[in-house]
Amino acid sequence: MAEVSMCNSTSSPELSPEKERIMIRDIALAAEANSKEGDTFYLITQRWWQNWIDYVNQDQMNNMYDGSSFSEHCDSANSSAQKRPSSIDNSDLIYDAASEDSSTGIEIHDTLLEGRDYVLLPQEVWNQLYSWYGGGPTLARKVISSGLSQTEFAVEVYPLRLQLLVLPMGDRSTIRISKKETIGQLHRKACEIFDLHLDQVCIWDYYGRRKHALMNDMDKTLDDANIQMDQEILVEVVDNTNNTSSVHYNGSIQKEASFALVEPSKSNLSIAGGLSASKGSSRIYSMELSSSQNLTSPVRDMECTYGSSGVSTRGSPGGLTGLINLGNTCFMNSAIQCLVHTPEFARYFRRENYQEEINKINPLGMVGELALAFGDLLQKLWAPSRTPIAPRSFKAKLARFAPQFSGHNQHDSQELLAFLLDGLHEDLNRVKQKPYIKSRDADGRRDEEVADEYWANHIARNDSIIVDVCQGQYKSTLVCPVCNKVSVTFDPFMYLSLPLQSTTTRTMTVTVFTCDGTALPSSCTVTVPKQGRCRDLIQALSSACSLKHNERLLLVVIRNHLIQRFLEDPLLLLSTIKDDDHLAAYRIPKTDKDTKYLQLIHRRREQNSDSQIISGWKPYGTPIASLISCDDAVTRGDIQRMVHRILSPFLKKVGNEEQAIASETNNPKATGLDQCSENTSGDACAGTMVSNALNKSGADSKTAISKLPLQLVDETNACIDLSMGEDKVLKFTTSSSAVLVYIDWSQKLLEKYDTHPLENLPEVLKYGPSTKKARTEPLSLYTCLEAFLREEPLVPEDMWYCPQCKERRQASKKLDLWRLPEVLVIHLKRFSYSRSMKHKLETFVNFPIHDLDLTNYIANKNNSRHQLYELYALINHYGSMGSGHYTAHIKLLDENRWYNFDDSHISLISEDEVNSAAAYVLFYRRVKSDAAYVNNGT
Repeated sequence: MAEVSMCNSTSSPELSPEKERIMIRDIALAAEANSKEGDTFYLITQRWWQNWIDYVNQDQMNNMYDGSSFSEHCDSANSSAQKRPSSIDNSDLIYDAASEDSSTGIEIHDTLLEGRDYVLLPQEVWNQLYSWYGGGPTLARKVISSGLSQTEFAVEVYPLRLQLLVLPMGDRSTIRISKKETIGQLHRKACEIFDLHLDQVCIWDYYGRRKHALMNDMDKTLDDANIQMDQEILVEVVDNTNNTSSVHYNGSIQKEASFALVEPSKSNLSIAGGLSASKGSSRIYSMELSSSQNLTSPVRDMECTYGSSGVSTRGSPGGLTGLINLGNTCFMNSAIQCLVHTPEFARYFRRENYQEEINKINPLGMVGELALAFGDLLQKLWAPSRTPIAPRSFKAKLARFAPQFSGHNQHDSQELLAFLLDGLHEDLNRVKQKPYIKSRDADGRRDEEVADEYWANHIARNDSIIVDVCQGQYKSTLVCPVCNKVSVTFDPFMYLSLPLQSTTTRTMTVTVFTCDGTALPSSCTVTVPKQGRCRDLIQALSSACSLKHNERLLLVVIRNHLIQRFLEDPLLLLSTIKDDDHLAAYRIPKTDKDTKYLQLIHRRREQNSDSQIISGWKPYGTPIASLISCDDAVTRGDIQRMVHRILSPFLKKVGNEEQAIASETNNPKATGLDQCSENTSGDACAGTMVSNALNKSGADSKTAISKLPLQLVDETNACIDLSMGEDKVLKFTTSSSAVLVYIDWSQKLLEKYDTHPLENLPEVLKYGPSTKKARTEPLSLYTCLEAFLREEPLVPEDMWYCPQCKERRQASKKLDLWRLPEVLVIHLKRFSYSRSMKHKLETFVNFPIHDLDLTNYIANKNNSRHQLYELYALINHYGSMGSGHYTAHIKLLDENRWYNFDDSHISLISEDEVNSAAAYVLFYRRVKSDAAYVNNGT
């Protein structure tokens, strides 16, 4: 494969640098004019070539190269004298040690790129340079035909590397062979290596370690036989009496290729590195000179090494080209691969005239540069190549127009996909001047009429290949919660973002407190709508705790032993309450009087390990809330009576003192609570509880009750001791809706009361073994879609302006699918927020690969078209937010095979491996009912 030659540099003192340059220029031009298939080109290290370019151009000042030159690698030298290069040294292109298998010859590194690591020289140019400088090793490569038309020429830098396996002996050998060699030549090579006769063997396409085809068409090329890089070839030794054309496999004669996948490949198809084409063929470029007669490199751009052939079909490796990771760019690579393997886009961007639709005057676009960069990258990825591409120019364009994706940080692949679809649409919008169109409300008109009007208005302003392929339409219905005004619009969508909800309900645990001293607090676990509101939770709790008709529940969030916020808005979304929150609900009387919330905050001293008391009181346990009247005078003694009554269920035992406390605090006449029966009005009950808690004539009762260490926080944040001067009337600040009272639990007081029920407040949802198991149960894609289409209230930030109320309202919104696109992109919302932290949901979603039937989800019942889709690509996300990795699973439709695209590495996978918990963005194509439809990317 490569001639090995190393010799000393041969000086040519009679030639000046200028003469060397001119001579090589003339030789290169002549060689290019006569280039043909079968010619030999030679690899030379880019490092040495650049030194020689600098040497021969050292006398040229202010050199300028034309647009076809590779100026990045062929810049002129400085004005200072440049030393003549030493002998050619290609050692940096090859592995340190020669291959143990002589059949492969000298192996070059798999990660070489033309223009970065090496350049290709015609044989005549190489011979002349070699005669002057010597060196080596000599790395010769042949010119082959490429492209669908087979009319383009390319240098096969990386011939096929095949693994030959001989059965039944089990011998192995690795060979290098051009993909343009015939099956007959492969037969002869195999027989030479293993010392076999031609009539002793039959050769099988052993792709994925399974027999796919008996290779008995001796005139067929390996390229036409779809033989891939690093593929295994089975050399089967047969009895001389057998006829190789009748070798049986699975009981049938195998005369033609059968490419049905039986099991996944046991080894990855590593596509890392290399230049271009079939582990790589490099397109031949002209060696033109600029007007200043400077010698240019025989390449144009290290990323522009392919022709412009159409999308490859079977028989060529088109579509199996990886993308090099430029530093956390797996998010970009996975999205790009899914888009370029969308057949409609592949056909469109391979057309020579697609650039005629570029809209350079659209203020919302990117002057067509994004579309051009994407089209160029797509053409390279679909060229007959197997060498990964470094998408540097595309990433540079992306960073220019979307700075959020610049740098080398990890980003969200779906966010990039959304930007690309929108940006490509604007760059390719066929509408040059968008008309102003004012949308009308439905006003009772038929949905079909309104939907068609909205769609026509949309198309009048937005008309591109992206709209043709990816855009659908849904019906949006808003209902005002006050006046019940209904507003219906029909809006376009590019993709569907579906929530990962395993059920439509949610389990919530709340601790309920009584404020009349009748019972200890108890935990209630209720089931509520997952997308429900606070009123749904209160209603469920009211039923669970048998709430009386003259009572209501005060719902609060407890944090750090204090009431963090009151949940009094019945329309508050339950989604704002997190699973790790602690909720409490207080049974308080209904009343129309002016009242405030009495918050009883528990405090105690803490002890260190040496049992030394730490100065200061700190909150602990769960605060208790009750109502206090602002219409009547309230004394310090009234607060004492109220707190005694609230805490009475926590008394440990009934002794003489406790018996007196219990009898007095529960004495209806003493407390004025005799009217607080179930048949009593809420106002009467509330009034007697707070303002007439103590009869003025009951002086003896007052003295019988021990004083609790209570302190009231006044409007200046000063503490008032409520154990003294019980007849003093309290004044409450008007700026606060709460009255804060501390109770300091001394060790002596804790001997009388059991406060443990106040200390163990459960979370809303405590994750245990059972709940964790439930969270990992498979979730249907249809269930996610139903959750997306379910009616739910708008978030407060998106409140709707009701045209009838003339106010912003938190309306209810209902979405319905009306018109579906040819390619349906579905985004699974795996990333969610818990307070300030963003985390990932690892929920396994069971999505159909075939026959995704959305017919019953279409609100337009006049549309009789069957809405059936098939999966052809998806983006996966593995790991956590900060250190995750993206890959793509893609089905090559013309092969009917699934591949895993992991940056520059591509491997065959089985269909069973496609559906996993890593699935993030799904790409579906509509199943055509027309039998004549060809389901491929050509």
